[in-house]
This record gives sequence, structure tokens and C-alpha cells, in this order.
Amino acid sequence: MAESGPAQERLNVTVRIIARSMVAEVCSIYLRRDTGELELFATEGLNPDAVHQTRLKPGEGLVGEVARSAAPLNLSDAPTHPGFSYRPETGEDPFHAFLGVPLLRGGRTIGVLVVQNRASRAYTEEEVEDLQIIAMVLAELVAAGELIESAELRDVEIAPHRPERLKGLKFADGLAIGIAILHEAPVAPGRILADDPEAEMVRLQAAVAALRAQIDALLEGHERFAGAPYEVLETYRMFAHDRGWNRNLEEAVRSGLSAEAAVDRVRNEHRARFAQARDPYIRERLHDLEDLANRLLRILAGEKPGDRDLPDDTVLVARNLGPADLLEYPREKLRGLLLEEGSAASHAAIVARALQIPCVGRLTGLRDRLSEGDPVFVDGESGEAFLRPRPAAIESFRSRMAVREQARAEFDALRETKAVTVDGVRISLLMNAGLAVDLDNLATTGAEGIGLFRTEFQFMVSEDLPRLDRQTDLYRRVLDAAGDLPVTFRTLDLGGDKVLPYLEIEREENPALGWRAVRMGLDRPALLRLQLRALLAAAHGRELRVMFPLIATVDEYRAAREMVDVEVDWARRRGRPLPAILRVGAMVEAPSLLWHLDALLPLTDFISVGTNDLFQYTFAADRTNPRVSDRYDPLSPPALRCLAAIQQAAQETGTPVSVCGEMAGRPLEAMTLIALGFTRLSSPPAGIGPVKRMVLSCDREAARRGVSNLLTSSSGSVRTQLESLARKLNVAV
Repeated sequence: MAESGPAQERLNVTVRIIARSMVAEVCSIYLRRDTGELELFATEGLNPDAVHQTRLKPGEGLVGEVARSAAPLNLSDAPTHPGFSYRPETGEDPFHAFLGVPLLRGGRTIGVLVVQNRASRAYTEEEVEDLQIIAMVLAELVAAGELIESAELRDVEIAPHRPERLKGLKFADGLAIGIAILHEAPVAPGRILADDPEAEMVRLQAAVAALRAQIDALLEGHERFAGAPYEVLETYRMFAHDRGWNRNLEEAVRSGLSAEAAVDRVRNEHRARFAQARDPYIRERLHDLEDLANRLLRILAGEKPGDRDLPDDTVLVARNLGPADLLEYPREKLRGLLLEEGSAASHAAIVARALQIPCVGRLTGLRDRLSEGDPVFVDGESGEAFLRPRPAAIESFRSRMAVREQARAEFDALRETKAVTVDGVRISLLMNAGLAVDLDNLATTGAEGIGLFRTEFQFMVSEDLPRLDRQTDLYRRVLDAAGDLPVTFRTLDLGGDKVLPYLEIEREENPALGWRAVRMGLDRPALLRLQLRALLAAAHGRELRVMFPLIATVDEYRAAREMVDVEVDWARRRGRPLPAILRVGAMVEAPSLLWHLDALLPLTDFISVGTNDLFQYTFAADRTNPRVSDRYDPLSPPALRCLAAIQQAAQETGTPVSVCGEMAGRPLEAMTLIALGFTRLSSPPAGIGPVKRMVLSCDREAARRGVSNLLTSSSGSVRTQLESLARKLNVAV
């Protein structure tokens, strides 16, 4: 393959080698043209004059069947198969045994590799597997232009060119349109053994020093990433200075490996150690180590950061990405980020949100479905990617971006306007947050406070349990940034899909219904009491609002509230500063509480409805699972009756109540909540502007009458009726 020479000559050598290796009389390669036809490109054993002359129509013959099914076809007597097509120019009459496997690229067949024998026989499973492996390598070589120059392939369809739409998960909000640029990881080292181990040790140490200098340079100027984003970068820096990692690298070089091979071996050892981990946060550490190893290999190869000439509208495409790699790309050219893997809590996603780069992840098969230079959309609103969109789609997407910009300008103009309905009902609009960088949105959105501050992010990005002073410092900075605005801290909501790498937790059959949230805090009281102690210390003469997540029984709330009282007594006895006002509440997320609100509410200072969990538990459908997430609509009679019951109970007992799920940030859903009597809504920052515009156009009493008529509906969803109601009342949803 590495030899020079005409493409046809190298293809001829290729089929000759495969035929000899497979002990076959015939080996042929067919490649798909953009017309869908399969052209014979090279053969050993058939008539050589048929090369580039024989073309099979889509689905024609056994080769066409392999291409159609994208699966191997193994026959002991090919001429008797109903799909057999006789092409006299190939001279294949005497051959009975047939094995064809597809050349797959991005889930599409770009060609077919065939071996044949005169004798009537069935190829073994091992032979089928061997040929599939060869076909996989051939497909990569053809698609990469390493086997044949692209110009020589002419109109062979080696790359996807049709528009595609991939559904993933939203990691960072926003819309972007640009050119796909592939973030390529370096290949495995070519030189394995060291000629001079001492010289390799010098190379390795110099590369590690350069790596550390690179990371230090990348982190300069990013101190503004307070909280989780900055801790992510600091953790990454710590990996580069980790003595164990460096010691393993040096030991590998002393064993006789080249510096590159040593990095590769240590990387593989880490892969083996972490590969079996189910915990996504442990796997995230693997991504950091992979990123460091890739960066070190690039340094050893003499590559420098910033060598690539990028377009001004770059959309970065990667399987996964380390936080430092993301920072290495010029922010002014980076429009969006598309990832095959990752999670919303991955380090790349956290940094992307801090940089306000739209990001969509969990796009299966993304890397194989596009080529560098393809136009792409990043839809951070719906969690989708659009590859090679048609001109009409491009125009539509640009219109969406323009509308988004126009709406943002409109929302900015409403920033200082109070949210009051047409009939004079005051609505409080607060925001959800979890990172210190989110606090900048208080001023830009006009939010009236933080209705939900998720405290677990600090724990998830740390290598060990954050100590009292670190927790206190974060909570103090949050309260300082909020000033006179209220902040409601939710205690640790861990477990389920949010597991700490430094806590040993047994695997559960159903973690979403298992040991999580307040249950973990009650069973590990030191963990919860440490957090409560930090919150009390951070408040220091100010109001402190604390609420406990996933309370399922009144006894759980009593036990959690008792821990607060114990910590208050502990601080008071030692003369420690305390909050001027302390309010303790519960999140209503477990359906069990719906029938015990009369016992719970008198014990609380406030409650908050977590609609995300409440409805997924009510309907027994995981909202993050695309196979079942559409099995219910929060705008359905059962869901609305749940909400009405909570609001009514809170009103009767005089308990302040808010809604802090995603419903609160969507105008139509927020209109429904206001109609049900809720006046305090906490949403993601992006939802505050649209909801405020809706509030200003809404007559609550008229909406209440319309919604009350729908509570007894027998429909599975009343979304359509609510949309009609909004149009009738001229509500801006």
C-alpha cells in the first residue's frame, strides 16, 4: 500500500495479495459510483478486460445483493442463487463458491469485496471475519484517499453527500452554522523500540515539560471561569503534573520503548483500567488522560498548537474532547461543537457553556457520516445536528438565527421591566444555576434571583470530596454575586447518573429509583452535615434558603431538617456567625408526596416543584431516554391535576411555592402554570426573556378559566387546546 505507482497497479496488487491470503481463485473489488452502479475496479482471476467495463445496476447480481443488504453473502453454489447475474465479459462461469462483504463507510456501502472458488464449498466463519476486517481497512483507505487519489476516483461515491439529521443531546444552548473541521487524534506510534533509551528519556522529559507549559499558557486568562469550569481546567493541569502518570511513562521508556510507544502503552493501560467503569465521571477522567496522551504525542511529533488554518466559521467535530484541546482553538473562529460521545456534565461541555459555544453531543456515528469541509448546523436548542443541509434548509436556519438575535434584543429591552400580567398579577421570574459562571446571567437576563442552585457540580468535577473551606468559598461567592437577590440552594442531588468517582457505591439495578439525592445525605450524614455547615458559614448575617431534593416521605424531611437544627446549634455554641434568616424547604418530585402534603407543608418554610422528576416518575418514563421520553406530555390532564393539587395545598396552608423544572422556562407551559395559580417560576437563563414577554401579554384570569375547563379532558395531551387558547387570548407564546 505504501509503494508509489499508478493507482490501478496498486489495486491489482491488492486483489492479488487478498486472493493468495484467502486461497481463492478470484478476488474482485467493486466501488459504487454516484449513480448507484457498482463498477469492477480490480480483479484477480476474472477477465482483466472487464475492469472498468463491468457495471452492475443497483441491486443487480450477487454483488448488488451484498451492497443492498450491507451484509456478507456466503454461497457454496452461486449460479443457483436466484440473484445470480451472468456477465459474459467477466468469464466467471466456472466459479461456484462465492463470498462477498460490503465496504462500509458511515453506515453506507461504498463498495463490495468478493472472493470466489471453483469448488463448491462454504467459507468458514473465520474466513468471513477475515474478509470483513480486510474490507474495513480497504474502506478506510479508499475514503481517506490513501489507496487511490481522489482525482483518480472521479465520481466514486466515497463520502456522504446527502443531507442528514442526527438526534443527540443538548450540551450547551445556542444555534450555529459553519464548516465541519475534524479534531483528529494522532495515530499510534510507528517506531516501537528505542535505539537509545537515554535519548528517548530526554525526549520524553522535554515533551512533558512542553506539555505542562502549553497547559499553563492555555489556562492563562481563564481565571474568570469561577467554579466548575475553572476547577475542570485545574484538574486537567493536575493530571499533567501527576507523579504516577509521569513515573509510568518513564518506566516504559526504561523498558526499551520509544517515547511515543511509552505514551501509547500507558494510555492503553489507563483504557483497560477505566473501560469497564459504568460511572460516567470516572470515564470522564479517562477522556482527560486520553487528551493528555494525544497532546503529548503531537508534541513528540513536532506539531505545534495553532498550526491549522481554520475557517472563520469553524464547527469542531470530535468523538470526544478534552477541555484544554477546546481552549486551544481560537474562540473567534469557533462557532459550534459536535461530539459523538460525552455528557452534559463532561469537561468539554462545561467549558463550552462557559464560552457560550453551542454544543450537541451523543451523536452516534457522527464522525463517519461527514467529511471535513461539509456545511453543518448545530442546534443547541433541540439537541440536533444537520449535515450537508439543502439551500432551503440553510435559509430557514439562518432565519431562525436572525429571529433568535431579534428576540434576544427584545428580551434585553425587557430586562428591567417587571413581569406583571395584563390583569395586574405580579410574577417572580428566577433562574436555575449550578456554576459560578452562571451568575453573570443574573444581570443579563433580569432574573429576580436564583430559584435553584445545584450544588452537586462542584463535587462532580473534583478529584476528592471538596472540603469545608472550598464549599464555603463557593457558596459565599454565589451569595455575593446575587447581592440582595434571593438564592435557594439545593443540597446534593447525587446518585442515578450523577455518581462521584471518590465514593464507593454499589451498582444498582435501577439507579434512578435507588440510593440518590437526600437518601444518600441521610445515610451518609457526614456528607450532608458538612455541606450544611458550609452553607450556614457562607450566609454570615444574610438570608439562607436551603431545600432538600427528592423527598419521598415526611419522615425523610423531618430527618433532614433535624440535621439543619443540629448544625445551627453547633455553630451557635461555638460563637460562629449564622444567617440572619434561615428558610428550609423541600422539593416535591416524588408522587408519594401528593397524598401527604397536608403533613409535609406545615413543617416547611417553602416548597419547590421539580417537574422534571415529578413527571418522569408519575408516568414511569425516563425523560432522558429517547425511546420513552415522548410517552407523556407535561401538558396533559394528569400532570396538570398534579400541579393544581400542589398549588391548592400550598395556598391553603400559606406555604410559598415555586416551580423550578424545565416547564417554567417554556412560554406555553409557563402560561399554564400561571393559570393554575403559580406566581414564582425558576427556569434556565434562556427561558426568562421568552416567559417575561408571555407574562406581559397574558390575562391570568382569562387563562385560568380556559385551563380549568381542560383539567377534566380525556385526552392524553391538551397541548393543542392550550395553543388555541393562547392564540385566542393573544398571549405571546
